[in-house]
Amino acid sequence: MHIYHGNIVTCDSDNRVCRYLVEGEGIIRFIGDDLPKEYQGLDVIELEGQALLPSFADTHLHFASMALFHDGFNAMDVVSNDQLKERLVSFLPGTKAKVVIAFGASPHSVKERTLLSRTDLDMVSDVRPIMVVKYDGHACIINTALLKLLPEKIKSLRGYNPDSGEMNQEAFFATTDYVTSTVSIGYLVKCMQKAIDYMASKGIGLMHTVSGVGFPKDLDVDMERYVGRGVSGGFQTRLFFQTMDTDKVMKRKLPRIGGCFATALDGCFGSRDAALLKPYVGSDNQGILYYSDEKVTEFCIRANRLGLQIELHAIGDAAFNQAARALRASLMDYPRQDHRHGIIHACLPTEEGLNICKEYKIQIPLQTSFIVWPQEPDWYLRDILGDREAELNPLRRIVDHDIIISAGSDSPCTDPDPMLWIHNACNHPVKDQALSVTEALRMATYYGYWTSFDEKERGSLETGKIADMVVLGENPLTCRVEKLKEIPVKQLILAGKPYQEQKQSFIGLLLRGFFRKAKI
Repeated sequence: MHIYHGNIVTCDSDNRVCRYLVEGEGIIRFIGDDLPKEYQGLDVIELEGQALLPSFADTHLHFASMALFHDGFNAMDVVSNDQLKERLVSFLPGTKAKVVIAFGASPHSVKERTLLSRTDLDMVSDVRPIMVVKYDGHACIINTALLKLLPEKIKSLRGYNPDSGEMNQEAFFATTDYVTSTVSIGYLVKCMQKAIDYMASKGIGLMHTVSGVGFPKDLDVDMERYVGRGVSGGFQTRLFFQTMDTDKVMKRKLPRIGGCFATALDGCFGSRDAALLKPYVGSDNQGILYYSDEKVTEFCIRANRLGLQIELHAIGDAAFNQAARALRASLMDYPRQDHRHGIIHACLPTEEGLNICKEYKIQIPLQTSFIVWPQEPDWYLRDILGDREAELNPLRRIVDHDIIISAGSDSPCTDPDPMLWIHNACNHPVKDQALSVTEALRMATYYGYWTSFDEKERGSLETGKIADMVVLGENPLTCRVEKLKEIPVKQLILAGKPYQEQKQSFIGLLLRGFFRKAKI
């Protein structure tokens, strides 16, 4: 039994802050301001200036990709393409990967203001295949060694640019499919274990992973299922299968479908293919809707009738409208009271779409890490969107429509960092779109668990719930709002126990996950 005394931030519906929490056998036995007599005289853990909160939830990340990229080369902090090439040359001898992957390159954060090219990567190596993935996860640059290995069918896909080495749109997805097919099971699982340890170090106790990115026979989906069930220490995984093939989902008895890739309705701002109602500044380009309204609606109706929870990627306003209308059509066809369907990202929502979300109780897993994002700076967004840049990620507007938003990283596009999510939500550059600290905390905790139907067991500190908690180095409710992202995560506690790193063999982990019937 553990008794905590100090700043207990419950994140419950009343946003209570209490002085005592008692945990026993992994369950919260008491929470309040006055310690009951039966617990007096027992050892007390003094929080002093620290704070105890519910563990955080990341409601949108690409776990297999994040795990592989996290173990690869991180290019997010490079300031020039020359520096990127130099670092890649130094990185190559230390990795045995069949295809060397770098992630995070941005033309907007390097002095050249352009992505490097196939020729640049050939200077790094003309023998080892190299793939440099753009920061937004929607395009990549490859060298000649990798270009020669790609299947013939990729040449006919939209976005195939062999001269520059840039692959985007369908060609990018197909290239990613090929690269992931080269990854061994053992290496993938080891990377996943490291990635879970990293998320735990940030105070995350639950992830919503969107899976299905081209591994042979959807290997990544099955690996994430088994790893999610087999990990030690109480870390929770909820999986969305990125497919429109509902048979694949039902065969695996999964309750969720959707995400990005096959269920992405448009592209992104970084590649100027997010679908817009009005063209990008200085052009007649309105981005791309990957599917017709009819196809998206047909998919949503089919998935909704099967009782699945649906999530769709929509960045631009045209895609947001398409998602909202398709989900509305599915619920008009087959009404469900507690479906918790969602629209991921929703960077540029419309009034029409928000009203649909409010009426039909459609939730939004949103990425506040996209606010003041170094890889996609405000000057770039103003250049391509004009005045619409100020309408991006309107948190207050969404919340005022009584729409539930949760927080996700979209990792590997951004780092899984809940304190940054909270900071950005409270320090929105458009002041009247900022959230209060209590709202931002609920976004990163309770509503993350609510989104996957876990709120009765986790997500807030209340008597009877599982003691999934995080200790912060400072109380976010009394910290200066502009300093929120500097608050350190001191400890993650799951089911009452301090989180321990994943040390199982990958075979033992998979066997445990195969036979264990845990929620996924």
